[in-house]
Amino acid sequence: MTEVEEQDIQPTDSLSPLDPQPPSFGNTLQRYGFIPCVDSSSSKHLTRNAALHPPPYSPSPRLKRKPLGKSSSPALSPSPNKRVKPSSGYAPPKKYAHIDNKLTDSLAPGLICVFIGVNPGITTATTGHAYSHASNLFWKLLHSSGCTPRRCSPKEDGDLPRLFAMGLTNIVTRPTKDASELSKAETDASVPELEAKISKCRPEAVVIVGKGIWESLWRVRHGRAIRKEEFRYGWQDDSEKFGASNEGDGCWDGAKVFVATTTSGLAAGMTLPEKEAVWRRLGEWVERRRLERVTLPQVETELVSNAAQELKVEADG
Repeated sequence: MTEVEEQDIQPTDSLSPLDPQPPSFGNTLQRYGFIPCVDSSSSKHLTRNAALHPPPYSPSPRLKRKPLGKSSSPALSPSPNKRVKPSSGYAPPKKYAHIDNKLTDSLAPGLICVFIGVNPGITTATTGHAYSHASNLFWKLLHSSGCTPRRCSPKEDGDLPRLFAMGLTNIVTRPTKDASELSKAETDASVPELEAKISKCRPEAVVIVGKGIWESLWRVRHGRAIRKEEFRYGWQDDSEKFGASNEGDGCWDGAKVFVATTTSGLAAGMTLPEKEAVWRRLGEWVERRRLERVTLPQVETELVSNAAQELKVEADG
């Protein structure tokens, strides 16, 4: 480096009289600014102007931290407005021994189908009407599937055999808050009694209202748990008919088995459209069998009954 070059870049404490700018702290700092090395092939000398007026400071862009979204958060606490209900776990019979269970079966001989639930909930047990909790989808799905021509009320559960040739029962009779409060051993032990009940009324089909019930029936009948690839919703093989009997009025092969989805409002494993798709397959069959049956519709039955009563009165007179 030449003397001129060396002098040009030396820091100076005072300005030249020709410099119109008054001394300032900022101008003084600029004289001590770092001057990057210049390629000798493009420029051999640094001018005084370049040394005294370096390029304006441009800070490096700071990386902005991306806010954590719902998907990137490893563990988000539940919303304070949404309460997560923990699983109940097994509850012994004494926990609900104080509840007067008023629910009874709605059964009759020769029905089109009998719906088999797990056990009565607290609301169902206290009111005495099946699937009466406001969140339960049973009566909604029964109508939307076509099993009933209108949406029925839980208070009509006892009239289902007479109105629509359908019945109701449960695998376990004691009430609990939800099905998780029952043990597998308890549900399995109730299967023989349930099968005897079905054998007595002999419906065309039984509808298993929930996967867990079918798993219990399978364990008892096959001596093992059902495999994932063996389970399916809808109609089961004829070899799985339920309630076969050689006693009473001749031999009976048993009722066909249809496995439907649970209707509990606590179960969120399937969407409502998915549940309706399964139930619709059942409803189509029920509608067809109702038309094919020899029994008359309710209105015609009442007319015939009234006419028979009138004839009896006239005969007695």
